[in-house]
Amino acid sequence: MTITIDKTTTVRDLVVVHPETRKVLESLGIDYCCGGGSKLTEAVAEAGLDLADVVKAVEQAVADADQPESAPERDWQEATPTDLVEHIEATHHVYMKQALPRLGDLFAKALEAHGPRHGDMLTALQTTFRALRSEIEMHLMKEEQILFPYIRQMEASVGKTGRVPPMHCGTVQNPIRQMVTEHENAGEALARMRAVTADYALPGDACPTFRALFDGLREMEADLHEHIHLENNILFPLAEAMEAEGTR
Repeated sequence: MTITIDKTTTVRDLVVVHPETRKVLESLGIDYCCGGGSKLTEAVAEAGLDLADVVKAVEQAVADADQPESAPERDWQEATPTDLVEHIEATHHVYMKQALPRLGDLFAKALEAHGPRHGDMLTALQTTFRALRSEIEMHLMKEEQILFPYIRQMEASVGKTGRVPPMHCGTVQNPIRQMVTEHENAGEALARMRAVTADYALPGDACPTFRALFDGLREMEADLHEHIHLENNILFPLAEAMEAEGTR
């Protein structure tokens, strides 16, 4: 399948229309969540890659997804905001609430076993992780208690009356703006964790706990990228458009 990409095509344009390309971009180090608004050509150049090679890789991903044996991904552009909110909570929020404590325990065990030889790296990594964990846990709470309930309420009200209900924050754009800022903070933290570990390169004496820690951090990173993509690139634009429609 040939994909049309020009100078105006953003990373968001690509992953929203072709969600099956996310794994390819992830493997190439191209940020499709916080950096979704970047022009694809610029993101490819920043990653030091050849645009023709990237286009070939994403076209292959799209072609593979079209095979009969491939289970199609749900097109979240076609979902209602409430459906998307419920998916994010049930999938990504639940995952984080389980993964963050487990990773915290693995840090303690890895430091106990490898502190003498790798303590500087592990301590720096743990410091960034702890700050990220604290912000993520607050972020999930704010989404579950403030933003997501209002999105559900707004969709129900617009469906019944054509009007959006009052919001104590003034407009849905205000909490969304805060969530986007926190997403950017998370992206920066993930990049620092990649840098301090040389892209999670294990030392030769790594034990199973050390390996489990790095595997878990990579898994957390991938889940957070998907989480941020669904919100920044799909849910938040939907919510803002719904508010604009209900305030005309």
